[in-house]
Amino acid sequence: MTRTVVTAAITLLLVVSVGCQSTDQGRSQRLPRRSGAYSDPAQPVKLPETAMVRASTDEVDLVEQVAAHRRAYRQSLELLIQNYAAVGNNMKLNWAQEELRSLDRIPQYRYIIDAEVLPPDLRATARIPEADELYLEATGVQKRAEPLPLLKDDELLRVALDRYSQLIREYPTSDKIDDAAYKMAGIHEHFRDYTIALLYYQRAYQWDAETPYPARFKAAFILDKKLRRRDEALELYQEAVIKEAQYDEWKAFAEQRIESLTKSDSEPQ
Repeated sequence: MTRTVVTAAITLLLVVSVGCQSTDQGRSQRLPRRSGAYSDPAQPVKLPETAMVRASTDEVDLVEQVAAHRRAYRQSLELLIQNYAAVGNNMKLNWAQEELRSLDRIPQYRYIIDAEVLPPDLRATARIPEADELYLEATGVQKRAEPLPLLKDDELLRVALDRYSQLIREYPTSDKIDDAAYKMAGIHEHFRDYTIALLYYQRAYQWDAETPYPARFKAAFILDKKLRRRDEALELYQEAVIKEAQYDEWKAFAEQRIESLTKSDSEPQ
């Protein structure tokens, strides 16, 4: 009875969509707003050499140009503000300050997705103290961003994504990269960026086949319920019930979906 109730609860929580915003709008890929407590979000992303062969050189170059122009635009406005303040031109000072405030309100996106450009054959094997420290920092930020299940600070979640991403880029052999990928997937899922969330769930179990998370189940659920890629979902559900069998509630849900999807496939069209 308890298992049935918990399974139903998980199903309900997963199926019910929060809010009415569209999916895959890149809300998780927006750079966190500027804050003195965090690094400059306009800094370009530096990819490890292992990623360069997978990422388009043109895309990387263009993204770096955009980041450079963002910084130059901001710095020019800041210099203009200093100039008008020094000469006492309050009218133009107000104009420049308003333009800078408007710049901060414009969404700026992180266009390079680590899970997209880093290969699936990375191995989470090495214990690296610096990576462990960065992981603790990232999880600490995420905890502050999620004081309650339904109360989340989106800006802090984006900062947490930055920290997890930094860990994966700088320490691609760390035994924490699968943990970071799984945590990032959950944040992307919160923002309804399901295609990106799927990539990170996949990387979690690809980078560590024994990852201590139900990453296959969650990837299968997104394929099934969010992206409607049912054939892929069925295959992954079947793999998950074997390789992640310890997650009883997820397993029960997956078995129900396998039965349903298999039945659908066998019905005459």
